[in-house]
Amino acid sequence: MTAPPDTPARLDDATFIEESLHRPQAFAVLYDRYFGDIYRYVAGRAGPQTADDLAAETFLVAFRKRETFDPARGAVRQWLYGIATNLVAQHRRSEMRKLEALARALAEVQTEDGHEDRVTERMAAAGAQRRLVAELERLPDGDRDVLLLVALANLSYEEVAQALGIPYGTVGSRLNRVRRKLRTALYDITDGRTDG
Repeated sequence: MTAPPDTPARLDDATFIEESLHRPQAFAVLYDRYFGDIYRYVAGRAGPQTADDLAAETFLVAFRKRETFDPARGAVRQWLYGIATNLVAQHRRSEMRKLEALARALAEVQTEDGHEDRVTERMAAAGAQRRLVAELERLPDGDRDVLLLVALANLSYEEVAQALGIPYGTVGSRLNRVRRKLRTALYDITDGRTDG
């Protein structure tokens, strides 16, 4: 038996946006489809404490701006990731404080009596993590956004381009630049570890 024409199985995302202009409850289908993905992405960027609020706010903003959605510019999923990325950027200070707190916490590695090898390994790992956190903090916002959309949200280059409203080639060039910077940082960390 086939589903009636107005059921979720028969309508695409853009149709639900359009339908929600007349029947706001139709937007709930998009919330049900994508909340988990958006939540995981935001949690990876801002932590689980902030993710509930930012993920919910993503859908609130999308609902309020649903009449401005243009399917010619990309899919609803990428549009939602773009909104979420913008909200995370607005909370950048909180994100930076979180990264700084992580770096401070890693610096306070506790030592245990009789476990010198394990302590040495933990100290080296803490130093490497602090360095990587510092490198992530130094990245320009656009580069960091591209990296985290690929790494945390598993978006393709095309999806990242749609989410951020940038050309496809810019996604690739930003990722190449970030990879070079992080590779250099990792090399310096490893090189420093072998010298010490």
